[in-house]
Amino acid sequence: MLNEKPGRIYNDVAKCVDEVIEYVGKDITFSMTLGLGKPVLFINELYKRAKGNPEISLKIITALSLEKPKGHSDLEKRFIQPLSDRVFAEVPEFDYMLDFREGKLPNNIEVFEFFGKAGSYLNNPTPQQNHLSSHYTHVVRDALALGTNVFGELIGYQEINGKTTYSMACNPDICLETIRKMNAMKARGEKVVVIGEANSKLPFMYGDAVIEAENYDIILQGPQYNYELFCPPQAAVALSDHMIGINVSTLIKDGGTIQVGIGALGDAIVSGLIMRNEHNDIYQEVLDKVGLTKRYKKLIAEWGDTGVFSEGLYGSSEMFVDAFMQMYKSKILKRKVFDSIPLMKLINNGKLSANNIPTDIIDQLLEMKAVHTNLKAKDFAFLTEYGILKKGLRYENHSIIDGELIYSADLNDEKNRLEIRKLLGKELLKGYVIQGAFFLGPKAFYQALNDMSEEERKLFVMCAVEKVNQLYGGEELRTLQRKDARFINTGMVASVLGSIASDQLANGQVVSGIGGQYNFVAMGHVLPDARVIIMIKSTKGSGKSLKSNIVFSYAHCSIPKHFKDIVVTEYGIADIRSRPEKEVIARMINISDSRFQKQLLDQAKKAGKIPLDYEIPEEYRNNLPQKISTLLKPYQAQGLFKQFPFGTDLMEEEVVLAGALKSLNALAKANRLKMAKGLLLELFRPVPKSAHLYLKRMQLLAPSSLNEKIMRKTVVFALRNNQQLQASGLLEPTAPHLVINK
Repeated sequence: MLNEKPGRIYNDVAKCVDEVIEYVGKDITFSMTLGLGKPVLFINELYKRAKGNPEISLKIITALSLEKPKGHSDLEKRFIQPLSDRVFAEVPEFDYMLDFREGKLPNNIEVFEFFGKAGSYLNNPTPQQNHLSSHYTHVVRDALALGTNVFGELIGYQEINGKTTYSMACNPDICLETIRKMNAMKARGEKVVVIGEANSKLPFMYGDAVIEAENYDIILQGPQYNYELFCPPQAAVALSDHMIGINVSTLIKDGGTIQVGIGALGDAIVSGLIMRNEHNDIYQEVLDKVGLTKRYKKLIAEWGDTGVFSEGLYGSSEMFVDAFMQMYKSKILKRKVFDSIPLMKLINNGKLSANNIPTDIIDQLLEMKAVHTNLKAKDFAFLTEYGILKKGLRYENHSIIDGELIYSADLNDEKNRLEIRKLLGKELLKGYVIQGAFFLGPKAFYQALNDMSEEERKLFVMCAVEKVNQLYGGEELRTLQRKDARFINTGMVASVLGSIASDQLANGQVVSGIGGQYNFVAMGHVLPDARVIIMIKSTKGSGKSLKSNIVFSYAHCSIPKHFKDIVVTEYGIADIRSRPEKEVIARMINISDSRFQKQLLDQAKKAGKIPLDYEIPEEYRNNLPQKISTLLKPYQAQGLFKQFPFGTDLMEEEVVLAGALKSLNALAKANRLKMAKGLLLELFRPVPKSAHLYLKRMQLLAPSSLNEKIMRKTVVFALRNNQQLQASGLLEPTAPHLVINK
């Protein structure tokens, strides 16, 4: 029987798949976690077998199947392919996704995902029909209900005390719960298999991620499994994103808790926090010029902060991303928490700090009844585990032994209590600065984790999503740890009444998935000092296709208005919790783009939701992109508000080309006539020398065909169009030195 000898090490993935099929049969439902934690070589081999044998029925349940960018048009491919080859060198791809994108997925194979890359499945019937609408914390339940009988994940490993030890590393998220439940299924006699694919390049993470080999039926391990990890490059951060980040940064309390996600807005928030911490004088100047401290004085005083981080922040986030690493490097992510209720109570009450153990700590713990007056072995274990008592001590016969010295553990005697102070440690042990459920990031992020000492890496603990995304099962401790929490999430569309659409369009098309957003929103309303912050970009599209992302009503909502709290756009902050609907509407209109404010107000008045004589205050009537550009551009010369605040894998000319091609695509959607006229005019213009660097990168400097000549002119037009948008203030500069001759 396959799982009678758990923890077997295999080098041959084909043999592993042979055993799996022989054991569970030809009806296979294979589940694996989202993102980085997928066993690439195992699923590729399993897919290969099913593809070659129509008798095998294979269902794949997962999320966020990471794909190398490909490009659609010839022009996109010329830009993306060299970049992809460089950034994703030696990163293996998922064969099932390659076939899926080409429409070649066999009839005997189905893929079900509960979360996807935003917008990648729009207007594609198969993934739309197979989408699993499930909260992150409920995914295991749903995957097992759909018949999962094989589970696999990517794991890390290293030698500890002469023994190979394994870690779920990047994805204990749903894997811990899955393995626990599948082991229970095995005990009931059900035929299920758990596979681990061990990759030595995966950062070895601690916390709940460390796991015994016996939890896996087979572990695939060998040189071929040490492949390069998928590493998405940093997203570009626009000035409007930076403005959202600055707005949010004023709502974060020193000594509090933060959750952020991946992408431009997450980077913008952290960039704003770093400015607040490292350049506070400039930060205060920006706040003053924008008018934030004046407009939201009461809100910031009660719920936020604008000073430097002396206590620092603790991270509690399902996703541990590079933004947290940047906060750690900048000494913002430094508030340590401990898995002890009495210690957290003392810390939160200011009676104990992670770096200083007071002489009366034992007395305080006795008063709290956290330890017995006559110390027992378990009390001694607790005190030494957290460093309250120094290393090297022993407990025997109700005594504490320090070398040749013996101290009585009977603390009813004041003399003994004073004597034991000689044995105190200097600082608390086993603290950590972030608890995450999965991680994904650029190559430098993985490298930073791998370069850390074991002691330092233990500051970043990984756990199950069932722990980090909710309070259930440890309410008191998690409430103490997550004080002053700010759960920051992104939405696509907000109604003026405060409901948020984050995962699906009004027509039912799924854009991504709900993920853990609901869990954090619910938790934010349960914790007494927490706030939920939803970030919304005020508009989408451009030109004739420009639309407001703040609307009167929307046909879908991910978060209903009953969970409303704080909504932030580039134009300000709407504190809408505990407010009557007329005030909610007024505050939401105040942070919307001014080109849509009258329409929103008219709709609200027509519906009888706001007084007919209400007018938008003058100070909110200039919510336009040019306002943000005028405010923030001068600071870019000082190295602030960078397009890539934490670096990028793109070369400088690639940054320019990416912006130009993106603007060209937007123009094609918004104003085809203008684009056609521009391209036609470009055909009769000479190619400027300033464009040669970019044409060389696109392999179009010396075109060899008519098609390449047209593409060359298209690139020049894209660069020229981008330059004009920058000059008009509608687009921020990506390369100030770029001048396309008129």
